[in-house]
Order: sequence, then structure tokens, then C-alpha cells
Amino acid sequence: MSAEKLVKSRQRVADHGEVFTPRWLVEDMLNLVQSETERIDSRFLEPACGSGNFLVPILERKLVAVERRHGASVFERRHYALYALMCVYGIELLEDNARECRENLSGTFARFLKSDAPDEWIRAADAVLAANIVQGDALKMTTATGAPIVFPEWGYLGRGRFQRRDFAYDNLTQRSSFQGTLFQGFDEHDIFTPERTYPAMTVAEIAA
Repeated sequence: MSAEKLVKSRQRVADHGEVFTPRWLVEDMLNLVQSETERIDSRFLEPACGSGNFLVPILERKLVAVERRHGASVFERRHYALYALMCVYGIELLEDNARECRENLSGTFARFLKSDAPDEWIRAADAVLAANIVQGDALKMTTATGAPIVFPEWGYLGRGRFQRRDFAYDNLTQRSSFQGTLFQGFDEHDIFTPERTYPAMTVAEIAA
């Protein structure tokens, strides 16, 4: 078995400090918050996500929980798998890494669904990842074009319908520090308001 590649080039290390975390260390770190990684609706944001070294194992753990809890129903299995994907977020400075991260997460999701899932499920997953994995600067809180970073908060309403609300990243950091975890429910809706709220959507509508 070939050794895990932790750098793409010396130049990228020099220019961006880019060094990837080895899988064994990722797993050890995730084990420290194991109960959260195995909760389908827990939300994780990686502010320097690279090609998904942390986000892919997080999604894999969530999908194990989906199989365990909803594997008996194809309908629920698929919908909760998409919801698990909706709960991982990333910011990445370099365009190729952001693209690879989306591809790696999409591939993990597709392998879980297997070949019997309609194509619209992969299109829906890709639409989610286009919004959840952002090329930008986490410190400046801006995208590659200089616009403020905005993330969608996804919720599963049941019966095949999802809710999306968009929040500015700087709003979310205030919200997280306010009560401890990103997107955690609370009563201060007048303080932390979404940039946009969408009508409830089906998988087909997300994929469109």
C-alpha cells in the first residue's frame, strides 16, 4: 500500500503552508468528539478544508449512523444520507482543493447510495456541496471574489422535504460564540436573522 501523500508540492507548502493531516491523526481527533461525529444532524465546519481530509471521514461516520438508524427504509435512508451531507461545511483558499473536496464528498455520498439511486440524488448532492464548500478566506470571511461568505443552514422537515436558510459567515461566528455550537437552536431570532429563507424543497427541486 502506497504512503499517504501529505503535500502536493514544496512550492505550495512555501506559498500557502499547505500540509494535509494524515488519516490516522484525523480519526484520533474525531474520536475525541465521537458522539458528535455519529450524530446525523451535527454540523461541522472546517475553515481550511483542503481536499476533505476531515470532512470525508466525518461524512463516513454520519452515513454509518444513517445506515444503522434508517437502513430498513430506502426512502429514509436516502433522505437522511443527503441530510448528513448537508451538515458538513468547508472553506478552502485554493480552487483545486475546494473542487477536490466537493468531488470527494460527492463520491462518498454516491458510494453510499449505490447505483440504484436516480441521478437527481447526485445532482442534489452536488448542488448542496456547491453551497456548503466555499472557496475563500476564512480569516477575512470572504469568497475568492471578495464577497462575504454565506452558508446555508439545511433542515430536514420529514416526508422528503428540506428547509434552507442562508446566513452570513460572520453572523454564524457570532452565533456560535454566543451559545457554543454552530447553528444550535436558540430564541434570539431577532438578533441572528437569515439573509434568505427558501420554501421547503424536495430532492428534485434541490437538484434542478
